[in-house]
Amino acid sequence: MPEAPIAPAPARSAAPVLRDVMALLVLVAAAAVFRSTSFIPAVVDTDEGLYMVQAREWLSGGWPLVAAWDMHPVGAPAMFALAFLAFGVSVEAARLLGLICVAATACALFGAVRVVGGPRAVGIAAGVLYAAQSVLLGGLCTNTEILIAPFVAGAMAIGMRGAARAMRPDPVAPGFGAVAVAGLLIGCGLLVKQVVVPEGCLAFALLVGPALLRGLLPWRRLVAMATLYALLCAGPFLAMGLAYWSHGWLDHYLDGSLMAPFRYALERIPAPEAARRTLAAALLLGFGFAFGLVALLAWRPREAARPLGLLTGFAALWLAVASAAIAAPGFYFAHYFLLWLPPLSILSAIGIWRIALAVGRPGVTRVAFVGLVGLAAAQAWLVELESRVERGPGLFLPDPVREVSAKVAAAAGPGGDAFVANYHPSVYVISRARLSTRFPFPAHLTGVFEDLSDTNTLAELDRVLAARPRAIVVDRGWMHTMRPEAAARVLAALEAGYDLFATVEEYRGPVEIWRAR
Repeated sequence: MPEAPIAPAPARSAAPVLRDVMALLVLVAAAAVFRSTSFIPAVVDTDEGLYMVQAREWLSGGWPLVAAWDMHPVGAPAMFALAFLAFGVSVEAARLLGLICVAATACALFGAVRVVGGPRAVGIAAGVLYAAQSVLLGGLCTNTEILIAPFVAGAMAIGMRGAARAMRPDPVAPGFGAVAVAGLLIGCGLLVKQVVVPEGCLAFALLVGPALLRGLLPWRRLVAMATLYALLCAGPFLAMGLAYWSHGWLDHYLDGSLMAPFRYALERIPAPEAARRTLAAALLLGFGFAFGLVALLAWRPREAARPLGLLTGFAALWLAVASAAIAAPGFYFAHYFLLWLPPLSILSAIGIWRIALAVGRPGVTRVAFVGLVGLAAAQAWLVELESRVERGPGLFLPDPVREVSAKVAAAAGPGGDAFVANYHPSVYVISRARLSTRFPFPAHLTGVFEDLSDTNTLAELDRVLAARPRAIVVDRGWMHTMRPEAAARVLAALEAGYDLFATVEEYRGPVEIWRAR
């Protein structure tokens, strides 16, 4: 079995550092293996395609929220744009960004375990479990929850370290450097999605709370730290707002990144449906919650100040706060529950450690620990593999999204524009077609979230159709996602001025590509 649950005294040898480096390399390799299937399908979740469109337009001079609207801040398209600059504009570049974020989060979780004094094996297990389970709940694509995870996990690791240092027999108060780094990390996360707020508050509370309770922080110093933290959390958002203001686009920035999320949060699904979606997500992460429950049940007050006791308490608190962040928007979409994964992975690793220690025999204990971690990770990956094999796009069968994109490219012609009425916005990027509207995400223009922006979306739809884009994409299997008045306008425009160019079969029905006469 790896080292004992009580952290040893700091060693002067380079061996522990080398073992930590090797552990991080294992986590990077695990992320690469578990997320290897992400490079097969063109679409896993439709949201990812919108960030791809925004990033492509940004690199061409059209800023997010101006050239391509969304109801999130601009952090996601900024990260996608950096990935496109580094690896080229493609689905594969977006998925590689997701792999990098997952690997970084796994490493941050390892760091969180180690800075509290937890066993190296628990840290490795937490990272491996996160990487494996990140392929569930739509996390195989590069969604916002995948993008914000490394920032949140890094800030939480800093907060845990500050709490652990303040709770030692020879306590140490946190410094302004730790506050600054944690604030910048949370600020970067906030630029992607506002759900980071609860976890950002927890990270600061962990960093300064125990020191304050033990009398290590004067109130004046605490106020200064809180002010610095708040400014750095808000800094990236304010800096980007200043950039938009300098171009005369502040109204676009505030509408998309501030007012639209507020409008979105005012609409909530019924409580029974929220409970159903929550239960479904919990069942999918069943192994994680089962092992996490073992960690909670095995916790004892006498262990509260020891590494595993501290880790259990910190992770449980983090999981509770993440649950509040999931509930805040009010819609409980599957990918929201990815916020559970970082703290749940730590709790699960601790639970597996407890079970393995209960075996008692050193040789069997090691095998039990590795076996249970492998079982939990394999279960998650097998669920993902089953969906790849069962559906088959890009693996055993042609990928409909890539087929549709090829037909759109042919119908629109070089430099031609397209309008995706109710299909995946990634088609714009894969086909290299020009946008015909600043609302490339169908739900924002023809779907049920048309009231999130300050634009009259019916008037915008009429403008788009009157401009006669070269190609229009209609998914017959998704007609129920369009508002009746929007669907009627699109179908009337097709009848009046378009010919059916091609049809591609999707699992839910045919996708039609229409070309202007």
